[in-house]
Amino acid sequence: MKIFAYNVEPYEMEAFTKWMDETGIEVKLYDGLLTPESVEMTKGYDAVTTCQVPPMKDEEIYKKLNEYGIKHIASRTAGVDMFDLELARKYDVTITNVPRYSPHAIAEMAVTHAMVLLRNIKAIEKKQELGNFKWEKPVLSKEMRSCTVGIVGTGFIGSTAAKLFKGLGAEVIGYDLVKNPEAEKVLTYTDSLEELLGKSDIVSLHLPLVDATYHLINADNIKLMKPGSIIINTGRGALIDIEALIPHLESGFLKGAGMDVLECEAIYVNQNVDLDKIKGTPVEKLMNMENVRMTGHYAFFTETAVDNLVSTSLGNIKTHLETGEAPNCKN
Repeated sequence: MKIFAYNVEPYEMEAFTKWMDETGIEVKLYDGLLTPESVEMTKGYDAVTTCQVPPMKDEEIYKKLNEYGIKHIASRTAGVDMFDLELARKYDVTITNVPRYSPHAIAEMAVTHAMVLLRNIKAIEKKQELGNFKWEKPVLSKEMRSCTVGIVGTGFIGSTAAKLFKGLGAEVIGYDLVKNPEAEKVLTYTDSLEELLGKSDIVSLHLPLVDATYHLINADNIKLMKPGSIIINTGRGALIDIEALIPHLESGFLKGAGMDVLECEAIYVNQNVDLDKIKGTPVEKLMNMENVRMTGHYAFFTETAVDNLVSTSLGNIKTHLETGEAPNCKN
């Protein structure tokens, strides 16, 4: 069994080496992306793993993999919206993911964003940079225990976030099409998304990106949110229509936003970027707003999560090739 690994980062090397030592399976490590050009490198291998934000929608990728006898791409991610699942099915290429690499990593980032925004940390730091250390009303904050937190998407990550917010004393409510018994231990479900938006001081999104969740938060329902509330997105960027959200942040209708993910994040995630590249984009606006905390898709980025992403994705391949069963198959 031979596996070809794309877009391998230095911080993943230890996890790859550990897995190879434990299994005795060869994994070729390559730091470039899986593209129509680089797919040629997979000749002679049995499966592929990658972790990348840029989309892999070109038919040539799947066609070539099929020609080379490669039937598996193991994504070292939870989301798989960067793939064309229909093309993968057409060419008999199985796509797998890592749905539970570390719910705590994502949930902790959601809570971190919420606390920083709730306590006006960015505004306080800006005041202090100007020599102003006075206690003033614009930076007077609520305590978490006086807030209602709305969790949208109550799976592994959402329910973990709910537990953390509950531990800080918040009242936690949730909305999901499928109720999670674990989540019900710490939150109360609302009957609709609209009800949750209207009741929540903090809204935290923990959903996958599918057709039904694309721009789930949009111009029509943002206006239903509680004035002065905070929105957090550590799920997928396109859950929010960011162009519709920005005016409500600028006007002060919303207190703030914590954005770990954005719909346009492919232009900057995991790369050194010439800042001219983001001029005129929502990214530039958000970075310059005092009531926005933006992290470039770092929520997952912990030692535990990286190790689990590598080992689980490679384990998906191993199981598939040995048994014919594909754990965590998405197509």
